[in-house]
Amino acid sequence: MRTSLAARTWPNAVAAVLTVFFVFPVFWMFATAFKPTGDILSETPVWFPVDATLEHFRTAVQAENFWTMVRNSFTVTLLAVGGSLLIALFAAFALARLRFKGRRGFILVFMVAQMAPWEVMVISIYMLVRDADLLNSLVPLTLFYLMGILPFTILTLRGFVAAVPRELEESAMVDGCTRVQAFRKVIFPLLAPGLMATSLFGFITAWNEYALVLVLSKEAEAQTLPLWLSQFQTAFGDDWGATMAASSLFALPVLIVFLILQRKVAAGLTAGAVKG
Repeated sequence: MRTSLAARTWPNAVAAVLTVFFVFPVFWMFATAFKPTGDILSETPVWFPVDATLEHFRTAVQAENFWTMVRNSFTVTLLAVGGSLLIALFAAFALARLRFKGRRGFILVFMVAQMAPWEVMVISIYMLVRDADLLNSLVPLTLFYLMGILPFTILTLRGFVAAVPRELEESAMVDGCTRVQAFRKVIFPLLAPGLMATSLFGFITAWNEYALVLVLSKEAEAQTLPLWLSQFQTAFGDDWGATMAASSLFALPVLIVFLILQRKVAAGLTAGAVKG
């Protein structure tokens, strides 16, 4: 049955409107970061920076403690994402391939943990970290970011492991591979889409996290970029060019990671739910 022109057109029209709606704020942020101050404060909107300047970016990167917080953000984010992937690989394999008592309850616990909002646990987390004398340290941030990423990572990778036919693994073991070798040579290469999708999710979650670092880190040496960005407007007043430059620098790593992984992300987010 042939689809009518209207039925083919309206989904594309809705997608185009939504694209403009979500992309325009990002475009305006980057464009404003390159505009001279006069164009930013002009009553007539300047859509594209004709006389582009890097002065606002220089102001942002020369702000106090910027590079310290860049280092802190990359440290806690990469450690949390890498640790969660390592743990999730083994946990997902166990949940998908092994049958043990309490397996369904174990999966349910991870689903509940995924739905629990971080905000309701901030006070108890603060008390735990304070009693352990780890305030103003990157260690608790890394551990709690890892814990926040882990449930989604395990549940997603479990679907990918379950989607790999058991016959492939068994054939490798018949040919002389151990279970670990079969996992490394047969299953692991097929998990690339899931690893890409979960890595992107974990990176965005840890990179953007604000509440925990606000509560646990009062000293600049242990803070990350979200807190620096929230304090930037206070320090620089109405310097919108520098504020937009700072926001652009904060968003740039996420955009780069997404562009690198985007081919696998869509497939990873959908394929992981095919079989469980």
